[in-house]
Amino acid sequence: MPIYDYQCRQCGEEFELLVLKNTVAACPSCQSHDLEQRISGFAVSSASIRQANLQAARRKYQTSSTYKDKKVAEADEIREHAPQYFEKKKKD
Repeated sequence: MPIYDYQCRQCGEEFELLVLKNTVAACPSCQSHDLEQRISGFAVSSASIRQANLQAARRKYQTSSTYKDKKVAEADEIREHAPQYFEKKKKD
């Protein structure tokens, strides 16, 4: 469902219109169908925007319960197996 920018050739009105399957484009001021489709604005992506989005996603992941559960499981695993590791090192 694209949104297009139009300019009426009769009255000069500029407007945006959400175009669906059965939409008939008409000027909201004078109801004319003599319209010119204009170039719409567009989004710009840059390295800084991508970096900011990546950092936001990482922050969101780090506050998620999945991340916290994984870190707790890793800490439990280390606590469980660390004494065995250190005993082997002392014997060698």
